[in-house]
Amino acid sequence: MTRKETDVIGRREELSLLRELIAPPHKESHVLLLLGDPGLGKTVLLAEAAREAKAAGMRVLATTGRESEQDLAFAGLHQLLRPVLDRVARLPTRQAEALRGAFGLCDDPAPPDALLTGIAVRTLLSELSDEQPLLVTADDTQWLDRASLDALAFAARRLESEQLVLLAGARGNIPPAGFERDLPQLLLRPLTRPDAGLLLDAQPRPPHGRLREQVLAQAVGNPLALIELARVIATDPDAGRRWTAEPLPLTGQLTALMAAQYVTLPPAARSALLLAAAADSPDLTTAIPGLSADALAPAEAAGLIRLDTPGPRFAHPLTRSAVYHAAPFAERAAAHRQVADALRDQPDRHAWHLAAAALEPDEHLAALLEDSAAQAQRRGGAAAAARALERAAELSPGEPDKARLLLAAAELALPAGQADWVRELAGKVLTLTSDPDLRVAARLDIGWSLLWSNRNADAFDTLLSVAAEASPRLPAIAWQAATVAHQTGLPEVCAQARAALDLLDSRDGPPPSAEDRPAGRADEYRIWIRACTDPFGERADIVPLLRRTAGGSLSDPGTFGAAAWVLDETELAVRVLREALSRLRAPGVRGASGGVLSALEWACVDSGRWDDALAAAREAGDIAAAYKMETVAGSADLTTAVVAAMRGEHDQVAPLLARVRAAVDTGEYRGFAARIWQTAGLAALAQGNYVTAYAQFSRLFAADGTPLHHHFSYLAVADLAAAAVRAERHLEARTLVERALARVDPAPGPRLEQLTARARGLLAEPDRAEAHFAAPLADPTGDTWPFERAQLQLDYGEWLRRQRRINDAKPLLVTALETFRRLGAAPWTRRAESELRACGVTVQAPQGAPGALDGLTAQQREIVVLAGHGLTNGEIADRLFLSPRTVASHLYRSYPKLGIAGRRQLRDIIDQQITPRAGRWYADHADDPPR
Repeated sequence: MTRKETDVIGRREELSLLRELIAPPHKESHVLLLLGDPGLGKTVLLAEAAREAKAAGMRVLATTGRESEQDLAFAGLHQLLRPVLDRVARLPTRQAEALRGAFGLCDDPAPPDALLTGIAVRTLLSELSDEQPLLVTADDTQWLDRASLDALAFAARRLESEQLVLLAGARGNIPPAGFERDLPQLLLRPLTRPDAGLLLDAQPRPPHGRLREQVLAQAVGNPLALIELARVIATDPDAGRRWTAEPLPLTGQLTALMAAQYVTLPPAARSALLLAAAADSPDLTTAIPGLSADALAPAEAAGLIRLDTPGPRFAHPLTRSAVYHAAPFAERAAAHRQVADALRDQPDRHAWHLAAAALEPDEHLAALLEDSAAQAQRRGGAAAAARALERAAELSPGEPDKARLLLAAAELALPAGQADWVRELAGKVLTLTSDPDLRVAARLDIGWSLLWSNRNADAFDTLLSVAAEASPRLPAIAWQAATVAHQTGLPEVCAQARAALDLLDSRDGPPPSAEDRPAGRADEYRIWIRACTDPFGERADIVPLLRRTAGGSLSDPGTFGAAAWVLDETELAVRVLREALSRLRAPGVRGASGGVLSALEWACVDSGRWDDALAAAREAGDIAAAYKMETVAGSADLTTAVVAAMRGEHDQVAPLLARVRAAVDTGEYRGFAARIWQTAGLAALAQGNYVTAYAQFSRLFAADGTPLHHHFSYLAVADLAAAAVRAERHLEARTLVERALARVDPAPGPRLEQLTARARGLLAEPDRAEAHFAAPLADPTGDTWPFERAQLQLDYGEWLRRQRRINDAKPLLVTALETFRRLGAAPWTRRAESELRACGVTVQAPQGAPGALDGLTAQQREIVVLAGHGLTNGEIADRLFLSPRTVASHLYRSYPKLGIAGRRQLRDIIDQQITPRAGRWYADHADDPPR
């Protein structure tokens, strides 16, 4: 065996995997999570990987989570990047500002922005890997502060072809927050009996005979247990009998053994070791009197600690825990006060160490923690700020201050993505105060936390109960309730939300007629509530108010634009949502853009701006990852999936839909369920699997015609009919469709009229079909939804051809074909071409080297267009939240697809191929401020 193999006994397979990841050539990035119980060797494997990486010429950056630092914002990330902080200045400007702000390295930091910070970390690591292959290790990630963990998880999910390996170790078998899905894992198992024996025999004083069997039985294959039990039994052979008489869980047993070693140390060594345990950072050795090598020498001899260049390091995190908890509280408190006194120049650490020593209320200390929370919040550490406020509340003498601080903590815990914690904090507020404003705010936080937890019904009930007693806030609460109602799609929930609107009207008096008054904020709320709860039945009354309100100054353009989308005022929706988005891309408010992007995605899909929809979905996905918005992420994945289905990119659809189902409870969010069935049906229809398609679309309505979702189900009614016709289920589908449409008949608005006419035309007897097909084509408004319009033209053209009316069919089929080609809807393009050939028309390939941009991914198209308009790689990276390296990589891969040699030829390609609608947004917004 080599030295490496004897040092890490029983981990040959694990070491082999790690060596494969770090061995050259480094053609792509790799991420691996090492999971397992304490003592199984995660730290040893990470250290071995780092050693071999350095020997292979890789740069190594490392961080280790520390229990004492888990409430210090970005402490773990700063530890990781400290050796390369001089490189931050080379990042795109906004990314550099975000990272400096996160680390508190500037006097006037930019507003905190989790997205920019995550992208800055990803860019920095990417740039470093360009110079030299890079290994990043993060050990004990269960103790990393949440802000650091989020930034690392964000970067890990966006690595592509960098020469970079990221290894993260965590205690237990559940990945740390942010790393839960889609990343490879290596779960360490106990050593086999033969390997456990080898490790035991490799100890300085290995046990023999009965003692050896006792150690093997007690350790159950845990390497740390084997080492520690062998050490104890060598000096105390009777220990084995006590283990049998007083059984403890393995971790508890190890901790007890280490604590026993600690109490036998000389008093000076105990004091120094407790001081090291309280400080929990080797970097603080020189700052804290008493942490000398001489004082710690007995602890090192006992194997409890290692003394090396950075400072004293505990042999294992369990060792620190054992030492710390073996001491009485009074001694621990004294140690914390001593550390705090040495850290007066570090206010956060100073305050937390004083807090660890406090048992009684302390107003001054509470104020220090509140200041620490404010600093953490300015740097973007929402979770750390919430923890500080929670501890400040515990130390505040008066109940009013306790309630105020706990409420502030709850409101920070919500964007940190910790819904259970929000409910705990807000619940404490309710027990402490009778102040009506604080109670309403706490209950609203509980409502939103329930919503973020996929508990829509509970969230809705909570919001409505607050609305009943919070009349000054009623409009905003009614708006929130309507949002929940639209997501659930349940009739009874929509009715309750409308009741909140009725309460608003009864309080303020019924609204005057639209012609008699200027529009205001209350109108925006009314529009949203009515659109969400009854988008079809209310359309005739509400659209005039919508259009008139759009002409004035909007207080909430995001919500107003979403209402326009729901009401099928699609072009208005796109315009207003883009205006709203331009306001929400500033640092500090970007988290509020998630819902706006979700509405914009679907408005772009509906209006045929599919590339724009994909760009919005990509941005929404980044926002969702940075701010932990599962529904925003689900909507982005659904948008990407539906465009992939319509373009015939079938291999993408199923994984995306599976990801949505994993993230969102479709029983609570029936809007998501309806979109999933619609997308799955479109994918099956595009592949010619008509029976499957019909089965998927049929899930959108009950047998009596009741829609699964009061809005989205109806948008698939025409495709349901198309699948039924090709699956030969005419009669069954005709009954279902008519029962469904009876609930909205006559169809309100040109979009539903067009969809309804196509459905009825497809299912009608041949002599009655034409009247249905032809009627909506007389209304040019139907062109607002080009894909749906082209589907109608294709079906009508096919019907005309079968009636042998070839000359009538040709122009419809030609127009449909042009639309499908422009959108890149390959399955429908092929069908239109086939119909034209059946009409005797020779189908020509499109002119002007068509489809060159269509061969690019959505992100490549976005980058190519911006580069063609003269932006540098750095400017594109800053605009799209990428690294310059990623931009360069995408351009390099795009040139062969475009048939060009380099950047100078991009402008001509773009001018030839960007159509009046598809991709127009890229050109129109090339000079916009960065996102």
